[in-house]
Amino acid sequence: MKYFAAITLLISLLAGAEVENSNPKFDPELAAKLGADDYGMKSYVLVILKSGNNSSKDESARKNAFRGHMENIKRLVAMDKLIVAGPLGKNDKSYRGIFILNVATLEAAKEMLQSDPAITAQYLDAELYNWYGSAALPEYLPASDKIWKASP
Repeated sequence: MKYFAAITLLISLLAGAEVENSNPKFDPELAAKLGADDYGMKSYVLVILKSGNNSSKDESARKNAFRGHMENIKRLVAMDKLIVAGPLGKNDKSYRGIFILNVATLEAAKEMLQSDPAITAQYLDAELYNWYGSAALPEYLPASDKIWKASP
């Protein structure tokens, strides 16, 4: 039912329809805290990480860059700037993973990605896209931190 309501809302938004406040569970304080618009949505930046053009055979440098990549992920999560991160399965496009960054502009995202050693060493390259999604997305992180057993 929630899925159907979200799809209906998106169709209405795309059609330019006015949507009235009909949500009896609406929490204005939470909406404000999360930066939600009237539809419970906000702007993010979607990052698709793909193989970079660094083909160095220096395994130590590569390991250090990817260790730094994981540390940077943790740092950005702690700053509430990284909402989603994860690897992609093997594919024919050299896509390696995704980030959803809790920033509103591509420029802010580009600046933020300069702190990632795997990107700056060109082991990874990043494609950035504006993305409009649920402002509640960051709320899953506290639960996520309670369900993992082993650190990558």
